[in-house]
This record gives sequence, structure tokens and C-alpha cells, in this order.
Amino acid sequence: MEGKKERDVIVVGAGPAGAMTATILAQKGHDVLLLDRVPFPRDKTCGDAVPAGAIERMHHYGMKEKVDTAVARGEFYPLKSLKIVSPRAYEIQALLEKGHEGSDSYVAPRMYFDHVIQQHAIDSGTQFCVAQAKEPIVEDGRVVGVRAQTNGSISDLRARLVIGADGVTSAIARRLRPKTEQHEDAHRAVALRAYIEDLEEIPHEVEFYLYKDILPGYAWIFPIGENRANIGLGMRLDQFRKHKLNLEKMLQEFLQMPAIKPRVKKGGQLHDVATWQLNFGSQAQMQHVFDGALLVGDAAGFINPITGGGIHNSIISAELAAEVADEALKKGDTSYEGMQVYEQRCHDELWEGMQKSYRMQNWFMHFPVLVDILVRFGRQSQSLTQTFLSKL
Repeated sequence: MEGKKERDVIVVGAGPAGAMTATILAQKGHDVLLLDRVPFPRDKTCGDAVPAGAIERMHHYGMKEKVDTAVARGEFYPLKSLKIVSPRAYEIQALLEKGHEGSDSYVAPRMYFDHVIQQHAIDSGTQFCVAQAKEPIVEDGRVVGVRAQTNGSISDLRARLVIGADGVTSAIARRLRPKTEQHEDAHRAVALRAYIEDLEEIPHEVEFYLYKDILPGYAWIFPIGENRANIGLGMRLDQFRKHKLNLEKMLQEFLQMPAIKPRVKKGGQLHDVATWQLNFGSQAQMQHVFDGALLVGDAAGFINPITGGGIHNSIISAELAAEVADEALKKGDTSYEGMQVYEQRCHDELWEGMQKSYRMQNWFMHFPVLVDILVRFGRQSQSLTQTFLSKL
């Protein structure tokens, strides 16, 4: 890795948002360096559900063959339907709509899913390097590169533009956003994910359990094969802290519920249990643009408040960021003023859905009976179902 050469773009973080941004910019002819602190393939704690809309965007940038290969190997598990269960055990089931081009939704463990996009970024001309970004390099109030550690040494890597895609704990966002402008607990969540090897799954169906003790969060079962599933739960961080809860205990209690326990064959063989936090896209006036830098995906905080899904929004933000970055680089103006339109485009594309989901989340928290009403009469009121259908 060359420390003195100035790149067009350095993308920090090779998850879906970062790798997709790097892919698009490399395909547009820019010199892109993609950094991640670990080599790929690697695991990423997540529910692993990927909606058809995200798959279609991957196809658009040339990944269809890679996706089809992953499906053929059993790494991407196709989904056909969705079930939502309310606090009083009312159920609604709905078929998952295919994408406009016939794409399926999948449960795709991030070990496989992220590697598809990261590899496509490389195949598109991006240079990938295993390096941990410590902080952006800021000179005269402007980001001019990244200070990164690789092979035990620190290097200063310079670029005309830095894109922070390094997740919820983003080193780029922490340095550029003041502490007073970080996400509040009411706009964050905490979640636990595990893989289970002895659960009778409902083939090709994702399940959401919105029971009273976890609202406005939910527990999930996302199948990945015969008797195997991604299982977990999550809830809003302020409520989690208020009630002093324990996620691992809550997961064991979920496995003992009457609707779940008979499906567990050998007591619940869990592995790869992990927790993580999420930042919702519902907090107003969050800054995503700086002199010489943009934030995308989870680093920006584009996670849906109701579903906790962030992959589709990450890809949307990557497309918008790449579009703005390409325009700015061609004009030679990567200032805040020159790229501020990115915030407006993200707002236009994502804000209405985020606010709708956040309002729904608050209603569920204060009036759990609304979940029963929406699920019981779901065929007449599609708002809850459509939110889960579109933003897994």
C-alpha cells in the first residue's frame, strides 16, 4: 500500500455500503482504495435478511452471476413468505414480492453476502487493503486522507475524498461529528444474533415475533437451511437500558415460548452468539457531509427503526454517495458546499420511510394493542406488513 500517492477516493469499510460505493466509483473510472480492518470473507453480526430490492441493485452493477453462484452453493437461502406474530398470537402471513426483474429475497449470512460485493469491487478495479482506519486526516478543517494501521505500522493515506463506511462505531463519523450530534438512545437499538442448528424451520419463510415484553422491538427466526436458522432479537436502546434487560436471557425465554419450544429438537444448539448496536435513520439533522468526506450506510445511520434492516438502505446511500462523489470529483470540488446535495438526496429517498417507521415504533411502545389490531386486520391495513416486506 502506497502512503504517498494521492487517491481519488478512499473508502473506509468494505461492508455492503462501502464495497458498493467503491464498485460504482471504480466502474466510473476513479482510482479507489477500499480499506477494511480484516480480510474477507469475514462474519458480520446481523439478521442476514436481504430484500429483493437490494439484490436487484447488485444485478444492476454486474453481480448477477456472483449472486446466482452463491445461491447454487446454498450460501444464499431464497425466501418466499413472511409471518408476523402479535402479542396476543394473532398471525399474518404474506408472500414476499419479487423484484421488478424477478429477483428473490434471501437470508444470506454476511460471511457470504459481503464477500460477493467486496470481491466485485476488486473485480471492478478497486484496490483492497487490510488496514484499520484510526482517524481521518484533517488539515485546515478539511479531510485529506486517512491515518491507518497495517502490518503493525501507521500510514497516512491521502485522497481527494474519503467515504466513511465503517459501521455504527465508525472512526470517521466519531471524529467528524461532535459528541453532541451523535445518535440518541431513542434512535438506537441493541440486538443479539445466534445461529441455531436444531430448530424446525418453516421453509423459505421469515418469522417476526412482536410480543409485549420486547416491544417496540421483536424476535426473529430467519431460516438458512434444514433445521438451521439465524435467530435473535432486538429492541430500542433507551427501553433496554430503562428495564435493565439481558439479551441472552431474553433469547432463552423466547426459545421456551409455547409457539417455539415444540420446534426445538435438541434443546437449542446455539453458536456464534453475538450482540451489536444499530443507529436508526430517524434522528433529524444528522450530518453526513463534511469538507472532503461523506458517510454512507450504518456509519451515517440509515437503519430502519421498525425492522432494524440496513442493507437495502446502505446500498441506496452508496448509489447516492457515488453519484455525488463522481460529480464532485469531476468538478474538482469536494467541499461541504459542493457535496451538500448528498444530504438532500438521502432525505428525499429515505426520510419519509424512516419517520413513518419511527412513529409506528412509538405507537407500539405506548399502545401494544395496536400491533394486535394491525396484525389481526392486516388484510385491510397493510402498513405494518408492507414495512417488513420492503425493509427486511
